[in-house]
Amino acid sequence: TRTALLMPTYNEDPERLMAGLQAILESLDETGQGAWFDVFVLSDTRDPGIHARELNAFAQLRQRTGAVNLHYRRRDDNTERKAGNISDWVRGWGGAYPQFLILDADSLMTGDTLVRLADAMTRNDDVALVQTLPVIVNGASMFARMQQFAGRMYGPVIAHGVAWWHGAESNYWGHNAIIRTAAFAAHGGLPALGGTVPFRGHVLSHDFVEAALLRRGGWALHMIPSLEGSYEEGPPSLTDMLVRDRRWCQGNLQHGGVLATRGLHWVSRWHLLIGIGHYLTAPLWAMLILIGLGIPLQHGIPGQDGFSVAGYWMALDEDRFLGVFLLTMAMLFAPKVMGYVATLCDARMRRGCGGALRSLVSVLIENVLAALMAPVTMYVQSRGVAEVLAGRDSGWDAQQRDDGRQTLGDLWRGYRGTTVLGLVMGVAAWSMSPGLALWMSPVILGLIGSIPIVMLTSSRAIGGWMRRHGLFSTPEELAPPNLLQRAAELRARAADDARAALPPATDAPLKPGAI
Repeated sequence: TRTALLMPTYNEDPERLMAGLQAILESLDETGQGAWFDVFVLSDTRDPGIHARELNAFAQLRQRTGAVNLHYRRRDDNTERKAGNISDWVRGWGGAYPQFLILDADSLMTGDTLVRLADAMTRNDDVALVQTLPVIVNGASMFARMQQFAGRMYGPVIAHGVAWWHGAESNYWGHNAIIRTAAFAAHGGLPALGGTVPFRGHVLSHDFVEAALLRRGGWALHMIPSLEGSYEEGPPSLTDMLVRDRRWCQGNLQHGGVLATRGLHWVSRWHLLIGIGHYLTAPLWAMLILIGLGIPLQHGIPGQDGFSVAGYWMALDEDRFLGVFLLTMAMLFAPKVMGYVATLCDARMRRGCGGALRSLVSVLIENVLAALMAPVTMYVQSRGVAEVLAGRDSGWDAQQRDDGRQTLGDLWRGYRGTTVLGLVMGVAAWSMSPGLALWMSPVILGLIGSIPIVMLTSSRAIGGWMRRHGLFSTPEELAPPNLLQRAAELRARAADDARAALPPATDAPLKPGAI
């Protein structure tokens, strides 16, 4: 069955994008089924210079591959952003293709996986969407390597559990998924939301809503966590993740206007509620901390050496205090413990993650870093929720793919709020009681240390050192599949060609006013 591969792009690096597409096409050709797949590069790029590079890179891709099933289209009006880009293709070209698969600019999928997905859609005529579990790869910075290790170690356990309770009401993450065109055309159209800014207008986080609408139309949606060969890349730094997260915050809170839609399956409503709750958790956690401190302080004696928040709550009901604490720790760490145990039981995964000892050290480091970053994420997400409720739009910027390094000035501008808040909290807690400061130390240290934490975790040098010592390793890193090796080779060649095309540097003095 003819299948379209859609690559939406918005101000991305064209040479890097086309190199990834070439690797996918070559992998498809190796299956002998490449003729059944047509590729569409769907550009929403607004930058004239990048658009010109896109045209040139696309022409070179056609020349290198000799493929005739490659197509390029740039919209004059990028209404509805990515969702509008896909909808425009469905209306204009979808009638020729029973199914289509959406890629992201950083997506890589093996030809075998693409053929399996197309075959699954053909054989199951009640299914509208099959979602894979993309594996994060190509992390260079410490943060990116931490993210890809965590995804590889804990992700499969979580994904199998999620797939079990979702059943035929799976969610959709917007890429690396195959969709039945007729079902999407009939039921996947997004509504224009009413209400106040920024909730009204076009749906930003479109994938959750599209999945809910497809299920409302009577179609099945499935996630297949065991299907390998689906890859994506993660953000190189905490800053880049939080920038992306701000847009998701607005999009998920916007789903409040979709919850009351008639006919939605109850599992689809849960997907929307979980997305909303993900961002409300941050301000709720902050309020819980304040209440948990405020009540003991109200009844305690500030400045008294023996003052202890934990002591106050334990004195009220020691069994309940310990029970809540243990339940909370179990909910936080059970998926990680299960992921580690599952890794030990799989020889390939165990070797790929550096062995039992190194993978355990990696788990411990990841948990410490995650605990230190959690207060920063809480602060930024709480601020994001407040900004959304105040009517501030998140905008739409191209994502940082490779280098997450920032200057000290950028770090100060980005994290001075968290640093100052941490200092104020630390001084206030210590002035009341050293015990209170100790109780609050995980939050205080994370906030005060936000600048050095982000700077260190954004480092490619530290990431390289950890790779050489087998920390945060993954099977795809130690034994890269052919697709990843080929994509890396093509991207490196494209980067070299781009550097060679730059005008030669000169040591001649600049004329006045040249800067």
